[in-house]
Amino acid sequence: MRGHIPGLPSPHPLGQQLPGVYRDDDMTQRLTAAFDEVLAGVVQVLDCFPAYLDPALAPEDFLEWLGGWTGATLDETWPIERRRAFVASAVDLFRIRGTVAGLAGHVAVFTGGEVEIAEPGATAWSHDPGASFPAGGSPDLLVRVTVKDPATVSAAGLDALVATAKPAHVPHRVEIVSA
Repeated sequence: MRGHIPGLPSPHPLGQQLPGVYRDDDMTQRLTAAFDEVLAGVVQVLDCFPAYLDPALAPEDFLEWLGGWTGATLDETWPIERRRAFVASAVDLFRIRGTVAGLAGHVAVFTGGEVEIAEPGATAWSHDPGASFPAGGSPDLLVRVTVKDPATVSAAGLDALVATAKPAHVPHRVEIVSA
């Protein structure tokens, strides 16, 4: 948040709220004016606090803190519009975390690309207790992202995001392809 802003007037000067005997005293007015100058920024923030809670309006330096409330880890290399969109969608995305739609939403906001998820849903079982699993399909999850320039997407960051947004027991692979 911003600190002291020189020249910012207080919307509620303290000297004008004092009893009449102090309002006429020059030293008291100068003292309260000093407090007004320091507190003006605080009053300004409190008056605009609802805007600080809106990702579309929050100051850029407050956005990361706001994202922390929702568990959204922001990448400083992203454009401000993508960071705002990620924070704005974080609550809805975390509500459907662990689902295909939730994973696709996380990856789409993270990369800004088109997301394709191949989930074979393979299972393995046996009629005989204690028998080894039969050979069959692998439950691997494939996340393919199509972007204009694959170099703009951090493969390690995307892999970490997929690892946290998918069910923990499902192995995954990530592919980043050019449009």
